[in-house]
Amino acid sequence: MELLQKIKEAGLTYTSYKEKMKLIIENTDPEALNELDKEHLGFTKLNQHRMNRVEKTYEPSAEMKRLVESITAPQIWMILSAVWCGDSAQNVPAIVKMASLNRLIEIKLLERDEHLDIMDQFLSNGSRSIPKLVAFDTAGEILFEWGSRPAEAQKIVTELKGQGIPKAVWEEKLHLFYAKNRSKALEAEMIEKLQEVVAAETISE
Repeated sequence: MELLQKIKEAGLTYTSYKEKMKLIIENTDPEALNELDKEHLGFTKLNQHRMNRVEKTYEPSAEMKRLVESITAPQIWMILSAVWCGDSAQNVPAIVKMASLNRLIEIKLLERDEHLDIMDQFLSNGSRSIPKLVAFDTAGEILFEWGSRPAEAQKIVTELKGQGIPKAVWEEKLHLFYAKNRSKALEAEMIEKLQEVVAAETISE
């Protein structure tokens, strides 16, 4: 419960997260940054466009709507993220749209690098990969976890990295996948997670 309370207090709404991103873009002087931070600022600007695109193009399927709407107990979906992270930009807006189908689901976004103590409790294969979604019930029990990218997207990255393809090239192919896939791979994986949650809720009733 202590962890859940911290998440509720420190976490941002999606609206606040986007506003933070907007303020960073508008108020940061690139010339005052080191090379890494300058690169992150460039990614943040690009991600703002990606998030807007996903918001416009992703529509939850009938099955997704049915599952989310059938949830009867409050849940908190914590998403560890970063405004400069491309995978976050491609997946978080769709996850938020799924959650918005049921008022019992509350989204809390945490910037990874500001909350490494929480991030380190939810590693993916030993790494601080984001986005990382962890769903809790009100008692602080974990209902499911997802992250940091759909298996189809991860396969692209793994194969290209294994071939020694430069990062800039495999990132381009990764985001081309996201643009063409329109969150279908993410939704399929989320449906599997939610089917288990809804089934467990039904048994406990």
